[in-house]
Amino acid sequence: MPKYVLRRVLISIPVLVGISIVLFSVLALAPGDPFEELATNANVPPEVAQRLRAQFGLDDPLPVRYVRWLTALARGDWGFSFQSRMNVDQLILQRLPVSLFVLGSAYLLALALALPIGILSAVRPYSIFDQIATTLAFIGFSLPTFFTGLLFILVFSIWLDWLPFIYRADIDATGWRWLAEHARQAIMPVAVLGLFEGATLTRFVRTSVLEVIRLDYVNTARAKGLSEARTIGKHVVRNALIPVVTVVALQCPTIFAGAVVTEQIFRVPGIGSLLIAAILASDTPVVLAITFVYSVLVVAFNLIADVIYGWLDPRISYA
Repeated sequence: MPKYVLRRVLISIPVLVGISIVLFSVLALAPGDPFEELATNANVPPEVAQRLRAQFGLDDPLPVRYVRWLTALARGDWGFSFQSRMNVDQLILQRLPVSLFVLGSAYLLALALALPIGILSAVRPYSIFDQIATTLAFIGFSLPTFFTGLLFILVFSIWLDWLPFIYRADIDATGWRWLAEHARQAIMPVAVLGLFEGATLTRFVRTSVLEVIRLDYVNTARAKGLSEARTIGKHVVRNALIPVVTVVALQCPTIFAGAVVTEQIFRVPGIGSLLIAAILASDTPVVLAITFVYSVLVVAFNLIADVIYGWLDPRISYA
C-alpha cells in the first residue's frame, strides 16, 4: 500500500504540472487586466501604471511568467491579490473556514440521507417507500440549486421569517450563542447543497445495492441461515459501496465548484463567492490559485477513492 500511494503521488506531479500550464495559459490569454482600471484613470500617470506592470511582471513573456509563478508556488507564495491588496494565501485562509463548515455539513447531510434511503429502497424495490424516495430523488437533482435556494429564501426568510437569508461572518456574540447563530444562518445553504447532493447519491446507492442483492452469493448467505440484516449489512452493502466510493470521491471536489452559486445566493463569505468576485475584477492570481486548488482536490480524491477500494474489496491488489 505505501508503495502504491507513493507511485500515485509521483504520477500526480506531472499531471498537476500539465493542469497548471493549461490554467495559467488560459487565464493569461483571457481578456481583462487587473491594471485595466489604472490605464483608464486620468488621475494615475501612465508612467506609474507602467511601473506597476513592470513590478509585477505582467509584460514579460508567457513562459517567463509561468516559471516565475510555479517557482513561487513551490515556495509557498501564492501571489498578491490586486483587488484585496493582500497575499492570496491569506485571503483564501480567511474564507476557507466558512466554506469548509458549510460544504462539509452539506456533504455529511447528503451521505446521511443517501445511504439509508438508497439501501432501504433497494431492499424493498417498487414498494411505496421506494416509489416516494425515487420520486423525491428525481425532483431533488432535477432542480438547480439557485432555484431551491431562492425558494428557501422565499418560504423560510420572507414568508415565515424563521431564518436569515444573508450569511454574516461578523456575528457580535461569543460562546454557544456565536455557534448557534452560525448554525442558524447556515441551515439554508447547507440544506440546499445537501439535498441536491443527497438526491444524486441516493440513486447511485439504490442502483448499486440492487445489482449486488441479486447475486448468487447473497442467496447462499441467506440459505446458510444468516439473518436478513446481517446479510444486507455484511455481504451486500460493503460490496455495493465500491462503485459508490467513486461517485462520492469525485463529487467531493465538485461540491466546491457547485457551491459557487449557492454562496452567491446566500452571500456566504466563502471560497466560491471569492472566486466570482475575483473573476469580475480580473484578479488573476486569486482565480488561478482557487482553480488550481480545485484541480489538486480532484487528483487527491481520486487517490483516496483508489485506496478505499482496497479496504472494501479484498480482491484488489496494490502490488
